[in-house]
Amino acid sequence: MAFSTKLSVLVLNICFWASFVVSQPVLNMVEQEAVYNVLESINSDIPWRSLYPDDLCSSSPHGILCDYFTLQDNDNDSFTAHVTEISLGYVSDYAPNPPCTPKSTLNASLFAPFGYLRKIFVYKCFVESEVSLLDFGSLPSSLDELVFLENQGLVGNLSEKVGNLRSLRRLVLSGSSVSGKIPDGVGGLVNLEQLSLSRNKLSGEIPVGLKTLKKLKVLDLSQNELGGNVTESIGNMTQLLKLDLSSNRLCGGIPESLKCLKSLEFLDLSYNSFSNSGIPLFLGEMSSLREVYLSGNFLGGEIPEIWENLGGIVGMGLSRTGLIGNIPVSMGVSLKNICYLGLDNNKLEGTLPEEFGSLEYVNELHLENNNLSGRLPFTAKFVSKVGEKLKLEGNPQLCADEGLRIPNVSVSLKLLKMCNNVVVQKSVPFSGAYSLLPASHVVIFLGILFFLCW
Repeated sequence: MAFSTKLSVLVLNICFWASFVVSQPVLNMVEQEAVYNVLESINSDIPWRSLYPDDLCSSSPHGILCDYFTLQDNDNDSFTAHVTEISLGYVSDYAPNPPCTPKSTLNASLFAPFGYLRKIFVYKCFVESEVSLLDFGSLPSSLDELVFLENQGLVGNLSEKVGNLRSLRRLVLSGSSVSGKIPDGVGGLVNLEQLSLSRNKLSGEIPVGLKTLKKLKVLDLSQNELGGNVTESIGNMTQLLKLDLSSNRLCGGIPESLKCLKSLEFLDLSYNSFSNSGIPLFLGEMSSLREVYLSGNFLGGEIPEIWENLGGIVGMGLSRTGLIGNIPVSMGVSLKNICYLGLDNNKLEGTLPEEFGSLEYVNELHLENNNLSGRLPFTAKFVSKVGEKLKLEGNPQLCADEGLRIPNVSVSLKLLKMCNNVVVQKSVPFSGAYSLLPASHVVIFLGILFFLCW
């Protein structure tokens, strides 16, 4: 009886799954044809139609994904299939997306039939020849992610119509030749969580309209040709975790409104033209910071005492910032988790704080080309751990003990002079001083002492 019951259950399960497979919806012919058109556009050398003649939601190249949706106004729980993701450009054996060729092209109109499309990903498809950037505003409004990586041949401007993609959470356009200004229309992407426009040829100022992006967590505009001042309104993006404006032509002061970004963990303003403002004191109020890079801006002034609440920092770059004065002891005391510290090519002077020798997580320390002096506070173990990433040359008055000259560890150490081992004589008790003088001198000394006392 038990066996027949189990057999019945098994048969029912097989029938259920068989009916599901039979009833699984297929991709409609309009979207099927549209997929072929996209694939042929980026690589016409591959016979896509003969390789994948059947339903592309059941059998398709890697990178083409479908999902199933319930039909509206239908009580029979019927489903319909639609393409939701299109990824183009071979990445690796783990992501073998359809490969591109030097003849690859792509037009926004090709994506018009995909009313349920959530993601477009394009990697290294436009490298050798110039291809105009898609009109992002003409893409399906259902898009959630739009990612173009390492397409150096991609040229043109970002359209104001990009603001039409109001469902967009990620907009990534990095490593292309796109130029012109960042359109104000970007401010209409109110659901955006990541805006990465790095390594392009964008110019003009950072648009004030970005202040409306209240959900933004990542803003990366690095390695462009952006200029002008950074407006105080940047402090309105209070959800930011990462802000990278490095390697542009930004000028003026570093906006104090950055202190409103209480969740910020990564801040990179390096290699711009911020000047004569000193290291911002408000950094001391941003306790969530993990990495801060200000190198290449002539900030000037001394290193302030702001490190007490910044114990979580693991990376800090203050190279070539025009710093003067001593390195404060508080840096060595508070920055216990620091892994990278760059203070090189400034005008720092005085001795290195002893506390620097106790920074156990440091694996890169740049102190070269300053006016530091005195004895290094490092142990042989510290020097061996950091190795060639311990940069000290260009400090004529800095010296190292003989025990730190470990073969094949640090060329930088070999360029420092040796410290003088000064022998300090112990004081001799007054009662024992007599033994250091001839007897005749002792008699004369006692006589003079007696005469003076009398």
